[in-house]
Amino acid sequence: MKVQQRLPLIDMLRGFAVLGTLGTNIWIFAYLGDISYITTSNYSGWWSLNDFLRMAVLFLVNGKLLGLLTIMFGVGLELKYQQAMRKGNAWPGVYIWTIVFLFMEGLIHFTLVMEYDILMSYAVTAVIVAFIVKFGDKAIKRALYIFGSFHAGMILLILVSALLGANASFAGFDSVVSLYENGTWFEQIQYRLTNFLYYRTEAIFIIPMNIFLFLLGVKLMRNGVFSQDDKGRQARQKLFKIGIFIGIPLNLLIFIPGGAFDLPVRYLFAPILSIGYIGILGKMVEYRKLDWLWKRFGEIGKMSLSCYVLQNTFASIIFYGWGFGLGGKLNSIEVIAIWLTLSLLQLFFAHICIKHLHVGPMEWIRKNAIQSVTQN
Repeated sequence: MKVQQRLPLIDMLRGFAVLGTLGTNIWIFAYLGDISYITTSNYSGWWSLNDFLRMAVLFLVNGKLLGLLTIMFGVGLELKYQQAMRKGNAWPGVYIWTIVFLFMEGLIHFTLVMEYDILMSYAVTAVIVAFIVKFGDKAIKRALYIFGSFHAGMILLILVSALLGANASFAGFDSVVSLYENGTWFEQIQYRLTNFLYYRTEAIFIIPMNIFLFLLGVKLMRNGVFSQDDKGRQARQKLFKIGIFIGIPLNLLIFIPGGAFDLPVRYLFAPILSIGYIGILGKMVEYRKLDWLWKRFGEIGKMSLSCYVLQNTFASIIFYGWGFGLGGKLNSIEVIAIWLTLSLLQLFFAHICIKHLHVGPMEWIRKNAIQSVTQN
């Protein structure tokens, strides 16, 4: 297997995805843990301008950038696999330690910062996918069909149930809102730990989808989708068409109020647009006058873990009662402004870190911790 150069599009896509996940999470922070604000379940008619702006942002990011980030984790796993094969190392071998640290980082992030952490789910997924990859292309193809079909079937069953009148509303968040508005940081930590299994339900539920998207990332990497040659551009053109002609129409269903399409859009239709974003962003990076911007996104991609944790930490300080206490007090324009401001701050922070330290702080800790474990 030939040595591959680092592909800048991979870092750029990962950085874009990290900032995009904040575009979803910012509403959970802004409304103090009430996830009904990222759904349509509480609406029976059209929205006010304030609500419409929120839903417009969620149309662009909710599930889409999380799907893209999941695909990019699969790409990262494939890069580790290729590296192990080039060096003649056992697989998964020391990569298991990376997974262990990812799980621990997720547990700490869940406990101290945010109950909707995705890192633990990614760690569990990575273990499964690492062994699937070990057994070769046939195993990958078979797993793609099995896990993809299972997940799609489960979501479509939920959709049919909702269309037949099953209750799809989210309720009972008053106590959560009160805690995040008035509770101390330590009380919030205690609440997350007490309700650990409840808040890990989604993380478990999405594992089949994660496995599919990880493996999709592996296949995209092997098919040269991220390369800068003609083959890569042609592949991204196909993904662009999938996003434009299939992904966008299906995701527009989020504007139908009532909640029936909330889960299907986030967990089934959104990943289709995630694929499209690879094609769309792949076209955008060919606009060379904005190379400075693509490089900034790439720097975030190189320290995605640090930025993911940092942006959620800043958001909790801004919105929760023990911080600035702005939760529940801002309109959609102000929330969007905070999201964009935090994104700009991360672009600056990542640039400084990569320029002077060449790595993010959490990536540095993980790298040195794994080296200390594996070299002893």
